[in-house]
Amino acid sequence: MSRLLDEVTSLRKKLKEVQVPPEMETRVVSNLEEIERLEHDISARVHIEQMLRYIDWVVNLPWNERTQDQIDIPNARKILEMHHYGLQPVKERILEYLAVIHLNQDRWAKEAQKPTDTREEEAKTTHAMLARRAPILCLVGLVGTGKTTLAKSIAQAMGRRFVRIAFGGMSDALELRGQSRVRPDAEIGLILKGLRFAGTKNPVVLLDEVDRVSEHARGDIMGVLVELLDPEQNSAFVDHYLDYPFDLSEVLFIATSNNTTNIATAVLDRLEPIQMPSYTDEEKIEIAKKYVMPELMRESGLTAENLTIADAMWAKLVRPLGYDAGIRSIERTLNSVCRKVALSIIEGKEKSFHLDENNIKNFIEVY
Repeated sequence: MSRLLDEVTSLRKKLKEVQVPPEMETRVVSNLEEIERLEHDISARVHIEQMLRYIDWVVNLPWNERTQDQIDIPNARKILEMHHYGLQPVKERILEYLAVIHLNQDRWAKEAQKPTDTREEEAKTTHAMLARRAPILCLVGLVGTGKTTLAKSIAQAMGRRFVRIAFGGMSDALELRGQSRVRPDAEIGLILKGLRFAGTKNPVVLLDEVDRVSEHARGDIMGVLVELLDPEQNSAFVDHYLDYPFDLSEVLFIATSNNTTNIATAVLDRLEPIQMPSYTDEEKIEIAKKYVMPELMRESGLTAENLTIADAMWAKLVRPLGYDAGIRSIERTLNSVCRKVALSIIEGKEKSFHLDENNIKNFIEVY
């Protein structure tokens, strides 16, 4: 049991280092004392492990850890241009969004300089007003149109950590809210898991494909989403596993969906949809040349000397199996080409390949 006592000591030390709420600290101390009392009770091993797991979650949640926003609009514009081709209306809307957040931060800085006796009450009122007006972006578009990468770019532009929560196929609201600890196999919810992974209480959290949850659980999941996205409620979000309110008001939520048909009206009312346009073939070719191909070649260990593609071939690479709105098809096609070239180099056949009309069948089976 020396390992157990070492773990208890480590958790006590961690508890002193983090600033958990007083009520939660009292609960944790009580659990640690109970573990010490049950140290030699073999029949209590399972109960002890459950308490240790719970305490580990409590002391590792970011109760007061946050990153400092570093919003620089010219730099944000540079980041968006670096990772995304075209999409100018969408980029402008995101820059407007960041500009509003930046101005609000300046306002908070001025509020913080006011006398203490008036500052607290005014700050509460101002926070409530700004929270109600703050839009929650929902990027709406077909697969492969760049929704997830745009959300990552927003996080990068703000200097915040990024967390993605996949809603596709989600079949139980408890996946978000967690399970009660009365269940022996209880798990904490994905929201607090994401915050622990980020290590801060103000990350950018991407709610990915919120329209693709299982039909039978849609109502319950949408109910949790309403609470997450409502500034009047998310400041005291209760995960069933943690069983204590956690403040999510500083989290920047961004949602994505393929369409808004399957999103509940109450959720949609709290979102600001931004339509992601489909790419033309010409845009896909530019994206493939400037963004996709260099990245795929780097991942495959190839250089510009190993593989070149004739200009006339790009039109065939764009849609070997037909049209799609995004760039997933051309990504898969180019990835296949890179793999075949890498294999040929390793087998010693050739070290330099030029894809053209004469050899395209060797790289892409549909031709």
